[in-house]
Amino acid sequence: MSPLLEITQLTVGYGGGERPPVLAVQDLDLTVRPGEVVGIAGESGCGKSTLALAASGLLDPPGRVLGGSVRFDGQDLLGLSPPAWRRLRLRQIAMVFQASMNVLNPVLRIRDQFLDAMQAHGVNSRRDAHERTQAVFELVKIPARFLDAYPHQLSGGMRQRAVIALCLVLEPRLIFMDEPTTALDVVVQRAILQSVNDLRVQRDFAVVFITHDLSLLIEIADRIAIMYAGYLVEEASGPELYQDPLHPYTQALMQAFPPLGEVRSRLQGIPGQPPDLRRLPPGCPFAARCGKVQRGRCDAVQPAMTVVTPGHRVACHLYPLAAEGGKRA
Repeated sequence: MSPLLEITQLTVGYGGGERPPVLAVQDLDLTVRPGEVVGIAGESGCGKSTLALAASGLLDPPGRVLGGSVRFDGQDLLGLSPPAWRRLRLRQIAMVFQASMNVLNPVLRIRDQFLDAMQAHGVNSRRDAHERTQAVFELVKIPARFLDAYPHQLSGGMRQRAVIALCLVLEPRLIFMDEPTTALDVVVQRAILQSVNDLRVQRDFAVVFITHDLSLLIEIADRIAIMYAGYLVEEASGPELYQDPLHPYTQALMQAFPPLGEVRSRLQGIPGQPPDLRRLPPGCPFAARCGKVQRGRCDAVQPAMTVVTPGHRVACHLYPLAAEGGKRA
């Protein structure tokens, strides 16, 4: 199956001019297949949101794409003009942000905001627009009476559901979700994620789900990509990443949340702080915090991405390529 979204050697930076840009994403490769949920996890500041903004054409100055390519269904996205992007958004690619109140217009009723979005994409029949709006409200389990409410009259969970409904009303093929449930309690979070998964099965759209909660991704994602200091350091299926995390950073993240089984263990934090992106050290960016660091190698040479087993790749000097078979050394 050919990928729906294909990101190749993407590099994104902020600033520039007299000073070199601060690189928030570096040489990143990632693919998303139709109907797939791909999770992106990592600490704050690792480049997750920058990656999503760059891939969805929402990156504003001083952010800019410095290299690489982003292709959606074979179409080059980085070369699109603003009018072409406006035609593509919501209809083919949508974005759910963390702060739903910042997305919804506070002085317009929810129904009017849906109608405006559909009218901008050629849905000129108000009857058709109303029917579509009511249908997606029913899908995300919001009572129809809230269509005439203002955003402030909805709870945080309902506002987030309304934003998800807005992203679904034109049936896009790819949805970016940037920590859409972080500010919500666990009960509401569970209900929203279950709704999103049910909708994905019904409508067969792909999801790129961004969060710092690795335990959440293991439950919902088909594949998980781990980012650190702008680099992709590991990628695998959800079950394989849970059973056999390879990168020391991924292992440290796994030890930072309670186990899913009955065995109790002491939670371990990750010592130190992420590196300053303005002054990245040579070698592996995680070397200063890594308990398995090889002095003279990890702190001097940037590790290359290695396919350890089919579908599982990692950028770490602990796993050199043993042979063409891609087995672990």
